[in-house]
Amino acid sequence: MDLGSDTMGTAWSVLVVDATTGERLVDQHPERVLGTASVAKLLLLTEVAARLAAGTLDADQPVQRNTTPPVADSGLWHLMRLDTLPLADVCLLVAAVSDNWATNALLEVVGLDAVTARAESLGMVHTRLLDRVRDARTPADPPTLSVGNAAEWVEFLLQVHQGILVNRQVSEQLRAWLATSVDHSMVAAAWAQDPLVATGRVLNKTGTDDGVRADVGIVTGERPVVYAAIAGWRVDGARIVAQDRVLARLRAIALEAQRAEVSTAAPIPHIVKRPAGRDSFTVDDAADQPTQNGS
Repeated sequence: MDLGSDTMGTAWSVLVVDATTGERLVDQHPERVLGTASVAKLLLLTEVAARLAAGTLDADQPVQRNTTPPVADSGLWHLMRLDTLPLADVCLLVAAVSDNWATNALLEVVGLDAVTARAESLGMVHTRLLDRVRDARTPADPPTLSVGNAAEWVEFLLQVHQGILVNRQVSEQLRAWLATSVDHSMVAAAWAQDPLVATGRVLNKTGTDDGVRADVGIVTGERPVVYAAIAGWRVDGARIVAQDRVLARLRAIALEAQRAEVSTAAPIPHIVKRPAGRDSFTVDDAADQPTQNGS
């Protein structure tokens, strides 16, 4: 599997690791920073979870949506009649259906600066939620909702899996929220779980925007794996990468992770031996030199 030689300019940041040993199973430019769309809503949920654990927020406290401008697209709240919901339900909307209006309402509660500070406290250097969700972006706005890379998201999720992200209570809350995600259209599709039933087998968060597809998650089982796969490409009249091509490659990554999960030997098929002077395994690394697109 060669993720990096796409002639139409797709840039990838991919990392899949064994959640028990930390062994890198799939490795494709994990340090590359790309747009991640809604994936960084996890940083907002982390800040809320930390305040719930500390007792400075209450799960039942009311959250008003009409304190922030309406925003449509992903989510359900913009289709609902109620203007006020309990904080816990607003968080659930963000986790399960990536609700944009719920995201902005939560940002009104905790503030974007606090979310940024939380990311910094977790050691995230490149991964940020940059702004609230907007129906349209002007030159005065941040150019994208969020940025990040596979390496930092895998480290984040490893700590969630181990119960040490902030503390055990926060990690458990994040696992519970991640289990409700209904978007299994990308990497998570390989495990064929019913996305409408929160079994706890696949815990994930996706991000979708023009020129962005991203999926980060935890797959539990005998050999649990943590993954992050981010694709970015330039969207213009001359160079448009078909969504189905990117989705097909995301699912190919999922198959690699799935083979790793059931395999008793390492490395798994398609993982090349570590080249001299390198500190990690790569997937067809020698052929992988895509163009950075800045999404």
